[in-house]
Amino acid sequence: MSVETLKTFENESDSKALAEKLKQIVEKLQKVSQEPAIREFRADTELVKGYLTKAQIRQFTLDIDEKPGLGGTDKGPNPLEVVLAALGTCHEIVYAMYAAGLGIPLDSIKINVKGRIDARGFFNVAQVPSGFLEVDYEVDIRSPTDRSKIKELVDVVNTHCPLLDTLQRPINVNGSVRLNDELL
Repeated sequence: MSVETLKTFENESDSKALAEKLKQIVEKLQKVSQEPAIREFRADTELVKGYLTKAQIRQFTLDIDEKPGLGGTDKGPNPLEVVLAALGTCHEIVYAMYAAGLGIPLDSIKINVKGRIDARGFFNVAQVPSGFLEVDYEVDIRSPTDRSKIKELVDVVNTHCPLLDTLQRPINVNGSVRLNDELL
C-alpha cells in the first residue's frame, strides 16, 4: 500500500469517526431541542513579568507576550495574534466537522487571518478604537469535491463557526475588578 493510499485511508477513517461523533451529538441535542444547551468555556490568566502572561486553559498553558519593540520578551504570540489564531483554528475545526458530516473529503484546509489596528487608540493618542478595525481571512481548501458542494460547506461553516459568530455579533462582556480581595 502506498503512502498516499494509506494517507487517504486514514483521512477517510478519521472523517467517518468525526461524522459518527457529530451524529451522536446532534441526536442528543435534538432530543432536548427546546432546552438551551449552554456550555461554559474558561481561561485563567496571570501576568508573570513585564508583559509576559500565562493562560491556563484546561490542562494547557500558553505563554502570551509582546514583541521586543513594545517592551516584551517575545516568548509567545500577543493577545491580538491569539484572537486571529483562534478564528483560523475554529474555522478549520468547523470545516472538518461539517465536511465529515456532509461526506465531503478534504485533503487540507489552511487559513490566513489578518487584522489591522490603529495603534493610536491603544496608546491613547487619538480617539479611535483600540481593537481591530477589521479582520480578513482567506481559506485555502484542497478537495476532490465539486465546487457546488464546497460552496455549500463554506456557507454552513460561515453560519455555524462559534468564533466567527462571536467576532461578528455584539455580545455582552461583563467585568469586575478586585483590589486586595475586595470588589472595587
